[in-house]
Amino acid sequence: MNLIQNVDWAALAPPLVVAVTAVAVLVADLFLPASRRNLLAWLAMGGLALALLALLPLWDDDRATFCLADDPGLCSYTADRFALVVQLLVLGGALLSALLTVPELGSTDEGDGEREGLPGGEFWFLLLASASGAALLPAARDLATLVLALEVTTLPAYALVGLRRGGDGAEAALKFFLSSVTATAVGLLGVSFVYAGAGSLFLGEIATALPDADPRLATLAKAGVALTLVGFVFKIAAVPFHFWVPETYRGAPLPVAGYLSVVGKAAGLAGLALVTTVAFPAHADTWGPPLAVLAGLTMTVGNVVALRTAVAGAHSAVRLLAWSSVGQAGYLLVPLAAAGYVEGAAGRGDAVGAALAYALMYGAVNLGAFAVLALVVQDARATGSGDGRRVADFRGLFARRPLAALAMAFFLLCLAGLPPGVIGLFAKVAVFRATVDAGLGVLAVVLAVNVVVALSYYLRWTALLFQPADEAGTGPAATDLAVTVPANATDPAATGPAASVPVTGGGAATAAPSRVPGRRALAPGVAIALAAGVALALSVVPQLVLTLTNGGL
Repeated sequence: MNLIQNVDWAALAPPLVVAVTAVAVLVADLFLPASRRNLLAWLAMGGLALALLALLPLWDDDRATFCLADDPGLCSYTADRFALVVQLLVLGGALLSALLTVPELGSTDEGDGEREGLPGGEFWFLLLASASGAALLPAARDLATLVLALEVTTLPAYALVGLRRGGDGAEAALKFFLSSVTATAVGLLGVSFVYAGAGSLFLGEIATALPDADPRLATLAKAGVALTLVGFVFKIAAVPFHFWVPETYRGAPLPVAGYLSVVGKAAGLAGLALVTTVAFPAHADTWGPPLAVLAGLTMTVGNVVALRTAVAGAHSAVRLLAWSSVGQAGYLLVPLAAAGYVEGAAGRGDAVGAALAYALMYGAVNLGAFAVLALVVQDARATGSGDGRRVADFRGLFARRPLAALAMAFFLLCLAGLPPGVIGLFAKVAVFRATVDAGLGVLAVVLAVNVVVALSYYLRWTALLFQPADEAGTGPAATDLAVTVPANATDPAATGPAASVPVTGGGAATAAPSRVPGRRALAPGVAIALAAGVALALSVVPQLVLTLTNGGL
């Protein structure tokens, strides 16, 4: 087959700009002196911002490139509404993650012992490389490009998880790598089966050729459909492919955990939506029921374990967000499962639109929650009052940082689906409506029960923000409290059971400042403001979300 190599550079601009910026960062890192390495952060974030701007000319015009000469309707890259919405989510998520990274560069994380800060050049290159793959994936319209984009998204993520020497990063990266490689191998086996049955890798051609394949290959084709889904379900972290999430998020640098929780999920969701509704619509009976079961199991396991983690308030807040993200993955799968039970391309498109609407809400508020967590961690480092990663460390946050506490409460209420988090409520209603329209009554009941379970731990965490900081003797100290810190928490060479920082109740405070210096807190503060601004805007005009997402596929 002869390919037309008349490249539409405007359609390719979003992932291409990010990829070019990644190479530019890698080259600049070789020549910049150590004192000027902070310019790499500006270059990386500038590239992501430019890629976001490149989406604007494409918004009202579906464009395609790398098409077949004998059939221009079969293209490897399509910049349609679906692709642009996912690219918006991916690039915006990468930009917010980049903002959270700035204070981590060259710093020391003392939460689990002394650890070196993130190396700037390597980190920015890996983040941008992963983001370029995630931006390419939703526009891919053949299985080869789809798998390639998925691996470009994932391979740099392994290194990002273990990039910081010391701590649990290496172990977390190894677990992530081994489990991901296994899922990828299974997915590639499924792709080979699909190709054997359809004789093509183009998603549109597979949709028409696979149902008419040789009857002797029917079983092989169905097995290929099921196995192909595994690689993408793993990226979403659906049960039983979720076991890597808690340990990976806990061992990874905080910005990387936030990146994986949003951008990784968005990539997996996009790939799953493409292979199910574009390539395998005729095999809905093969993928629809399993996705419905996976959705119910995923939201139940994620929410139940998250509730258990929240009850034990000393547990890691990162672990709680990890289990929360597993529960949220179940909600994301519900509309895709519903797409297997509706008739016609329009019905499937509406179901996919509901999934994208929920993904947009989740992406903004979940990264906002990670940004607040990053600020709490920095405050804890500044005061020497612990690592700031426990759920209990959020107690009394309103007294220390009122705006951050209000933003965190808003993010948690959005995830719970309660006012004033209107966009969270709207997204859950859209998912519930897709379930009911598909006639999945049992799944709708499971969804409703899980929403109630999730309310328990989201509201518990929200209430903690406004409780007195000295209650139960937990949380980073305010200026009128005595702080007792293990001596080796701030000085690994120190000896003795504890070091006490006395502070008098009504006199002059002698403790360390209770806040991170403004310059160090600026980046996460900007990330919090951006996430809260997006969530607030969508809460004011929630219908805009469905307007953006419907009709993409």
